[in-house]
Amino acid sequence: MRTSRAMRSIWRQGNRFTMLPEAKRFLPEMLQAVESARHWILVELYLMESGRLTDDIIAALGRACERGVRVLVLLDGFGALGLKDNDRERLVAQGVALRFFNPLAVRSFARNLSRDHRKLLVIDGELAFTGGFGAVDEFLDAWYEVAVRIEGPVVSDWVALFARLWRSSLTRGKGDRALVRGLMPASENYPKGDMLGRVVWGQGYRYQAIRYSLLRQVAYAQRRIWICTPYFVPTLRLRMRLVRAARRGVDVRLLLPGDRHDHPGVRYAGQRFYGRLLRAGVRIFEFQPTFIHAKFSVADDWSSIGSCNFDHWSLHWNLEANQEVQDPGFANEVVALFERNFRASREIEPNEWAARSRWRRLREWLFGILDDLLTRVR
Repeated sequence: MRTSRAMRSIWRQGNRFTMLPEAKRFLPEMLQAVESARHWILVELYLMESGRLTDDIIAALGRACERGVRVLVLLDGFGALGLKDNDRERLVAQGVALRFFNPLAVRSFARNLSRDHRKLLVIDGELAFTGGFGAVDEFLDAWYEVAVRIEGPVVSDWVALFARLWRSSLTRGKGDRALVRGLMPASENYPKGDMLGRVVWGQGYRYQAIRYSLLRQVAYAQRRIWICTPYFVPTLRLRMRLVRAARRGVDVRLLLPGDRHDHPGVRYAGQRFYGRLLRAGVRIFEFQPTFIHAKFSVADDWSSIGSCNFDHWSLHWNLEANQEVQDPGFANEVVALFERNFRASREIEPNEWAARSRWRRLREWLFGILDDLLTRVR
């Protein structure tokens, strides 16, 4: 799975990006896009579990197959363990080509750690969606998530990224590897957008363009660096750059989950870094209404929305992909979304954090040790 020069991230002009905050906006729009597909549909997900949302998705994909649309679904071999056999059989019986990335194998523990964490829907090569979403019922009403609608030349890069993994030697299933041939869109169908964007991805420790892109933005930002991530266990380099940015006067803010968390241990491990960040002037907000599962960032006029959590695990093992946008108007939309969520959050005050109990400090230390051990696994 080496990355060729042809697969490296390229900035493309002429795109249109639409921010879609909350599932009540992006799920209906994505399902409507599936209903409108004329030629082919690509779906790539980490999480897909049997339930209400998956039933709706399977039904929509089945109707597309009945219309003669080619439907390719690529799921992670671990993230799809909750998809029941009868739902898998329904997909295939309807005509969906179904493949799984890196199914679990007892003979290779280290290889099992590499997961496809990307989230993608592409319609006819002209329209795409990405974000942190999955096909699990928690996205209907329990988790806060965002997505971005993508139109323009950059869609072709999402198609290429999907096709590369579909053909990978680590991907298994009954779907023919050759089905991704001839899927490139016709450029004359692109909308006349004016936004600059690129697809940036990571392949664990083998290729870390996502990490390097964020580090560069943090290093050179002049006005603001705001990051939303559900699993905040940052690398030392990212922590140091956030501290330096705050000390040089950049408005650095983190939007993180509060007590409602699907993996509380990850939250505790990340909280051991709060003290130094707060002392440097970084502002930390913990979202209160529900678990915030979204992954989006803004640095001056640059924005990023996608699958990457910017934690040790994602950066060391997962296949990730984000949509980056360089556009002041779009950045202002992302800033407005942040501000709405800041108002629904509790800001962590430095004095309050310094006075936290010994039990909380012990909890941070214990889960921090566990995180360090997991990070060293190779």
